[in-house]
Amino acid sequence: MKACIMCGGEGTRLRPLTFERPKPCITVANKPSIVHLVEHLANLGFTDIVITIGYLGDDIQNALGDGSLYGANITYVSEEVKLGTAGSVKNAQKYLEDAPFLVVGGDHMTDLNVLEFYREHMNSPAVTSIGLISIEDPREFGIAEIDANLRIRRFREKPSPGEIFSNLASTGIYVCDPMIFEHIPENTKFDFAKDLFPLLMERGFQINGWLARGNWTDVGNPVMLRAAEKWILQENTQTSVSGSLNVKDAHIAGPVTFGDGITLGSGSRIVGPVLVGNGVTIGENVIIGPYTSIGDNCVIKSGAKIFSSSIYSGVVVGKETAVSGSIIDINTTIGDNCSIEHNTVIGPRCVMRSGITIHSGVRIWPDVIVEEGAVVKENLLNDRYDTKADGS
Repeated sequence: MKACIMCGGEGTRLRPLTFERPKPCITVANKPSIVHLVEHLANLGFTDIVITIGYLGDDIQNALGDGSLYGANITYVSEEVKLGTAGSVKNAQKYLEDAPFLVVGGDHMTDLNVLEFYREHMNSPAVTSIGLISIEDPREFGIAEIDANLRIRRFREKPSPGEIFSNLASTGIYVCDPMIFEHIPENTKFDFAKDLFPLLMERGFQINGWLARGNWTDVGNPVMLRAAEKWILQENTQTSVSGSLNVKDAHIAGPVTFGDGITLGSGSRIVGPVLVGNGVTIGENVIIGPYTSIGDNCVIKSGAKIFSSSIYSGVVVGKETAVSGSIIDINTTIGDNCSIEHNTVIGPRCVMRSGITIHSGVRIWPDVIVEEGAVVKENLLNDRYDTKADGS
C-alpha cells in the first residue's frame, strides 16, 4: 500500500525551532517526528512511501534514507515552488496513479489505525475519504458535517464564529482515488481543503468521513509539540537502560528510559515517564518530573528542577534552575538560579546568564545572549534571522 507524506512547509509557527531544520525533523522523544510517522505507517503496511520535500528537504532525506531501516521504500519528490497541499501531491502523480493512496502531513504525529481507514475507503464509493476527529476548538481546522452513512454533506475550512456547525475536525489525513488528479491543475497552488474538496462536492462526487479514535496532532506550534511528546512518552511502560548507568543513592520511579553513559548524582529523583539520552550527567539533588525528555550529552547541574519539558542535545541547565513545560534547543546554556516558565521556547546556542527569569510564552531566537539577572517578558529576536512566527 502507498502513502504520500507532504513535507514542503517552512514551519514558521514553530520558530525558533525551524530556522535550521524542517518541521518534520523537530525532535519528539529524542528522534525526528518524521521517523515516528514513517515507523507507524510501515508497521501498518504502508511500505511504499512517497515524500514531497521543499524547505531543507535534504535534512529529511538524511533522517530517513531510503526507508529500509524502517521496513519501507521511500521515494522523494522535490517541490521547486510552493504548490499547496493538493498541488504537491499532483507533483508526485506518476508514483501514485496506479491505486488508491493515503495522504498524510509530514508534521503529523499519530497512532491512529489508518489501515482501518484505508480499508473502509476501499469498501465505499467515495473518491476521497477524510479522517475526522472530535476536538474542543475546531476554528483552526477544516470541519465537516456527515450523515449516518458517513458521507460528508458540508465542509468548511477554518470556520468563523457562527459557522462552526461541527466539532469534527479534519486531521489532514486522506485516502484518495487516483482520479482526483484529473481535478487538480498542474503547476498551480491548489489545496485539498480550500480548493479540491469543495470542487469535488460541487461536481457531485462523494466524499466520506472516517471517525478517528486515538492520538493525533499536527505539531503546528510548541503546545502541540509538547502534547505529542507527552503521549509518546506515555507509551513507555517500564524502566530500561541501554548501556552504563552510574547511580548512587538516587531515586527512580519508572518508567524511565536511559541511554548509555549516564551519571545520576546522589539525592536526585526521576519520576517517569522520562527519556534520558546518551552521555547525560545529572548532578546531586536534581528532580526531573514526568513527561520530560533529555537529549544526548546534556549536563543538569545540582539542585535543578525540570518538569514536563523537552531538553535537546548538548544543553546545560545550571544549579538550582527551574524549567517547566518548556523546549530548549541544542547547545544552549542556562545559568544558575534561573526560572524558565511554562511554554517558553529557547533556540539553539543561546546563553542565559545566572539569575534570569523568562516569562511564560516567550520565544528566544538562536544565538541570543541574555545578561545576568534579566527578566524577559517578550520574544527576543536575532537580526540575522527572520522575525515571522506565524503561517505554515
